Formats: sequence, structure tokens, C-alpha cells
Amino acid sequence: MKFRPLHDRVVVKRINAEEKTAGGIIIPDTAQEKPSQGEIVAVGPGGRDESGKLIPIDLKVGEVVLFGKWSGTEVKIDGQDLLIMKESDIMGVIEGGASKKKAA
Repeated sequence: MKFRPLHDRVVVKRINAEEKTAGGIIIPDTAQEKPSQGEIVAVGPGGRDESGKLIPIDLKVGEVVLFGKWSGTEVKIDGQDLLIMKESDIMGVIEGGASKKKAA
């Protein structure tokens, strides 16, 4: 199934947190915090201003972003756990796509 978000919403796939500490201690799944980084999977067309003019979204598919701990709505699409959130819930883009960690 293909999903297209509406207005100023984006679909984000979380990027898993590290499973080991710097000292080599393995962190069990139950103790790990949900990561606040993710990869943009889909982007809506943008919001509208008071006059009805379309304001495009600054984000692109494939960018790695940082978002708030409680941001977005969790959904499952085609067996993948995804988040749908407004563009304003995203704090910023991590430049260079440095996070090549395995996706959730």
C-alpha cells in the first residue's frame, strides 16, 4: 500500500538507538528509550496560508530528522511501525545523513 500524507504532515520511520553503551554493556529492549531520530518516508504537499496559497514543506524524502519524544501518531502501514507528524513537530535535519543505523 502506498500512503500519501495530507497538508503539512510527514511520515517518519524511527532509527533504532544503539543497543550497547560506550563501555560495551548491552541494553535490553525494555530499557531502551524510543529514538527521537528518524528518516522521512513521505511528505505532504504543504500547508495553506490565510489567503489559501500553498506553502511547500522544507523536508525531503530520505532526510534524517530529529523530533520530540512525544511527537506524532504511531501507525502501522504494511507491517512497518511509522510516525505521522506535522512539519512543526520536527526540530531539525541531521546533515550528511550520518545515521546509517538499522531502521526500526
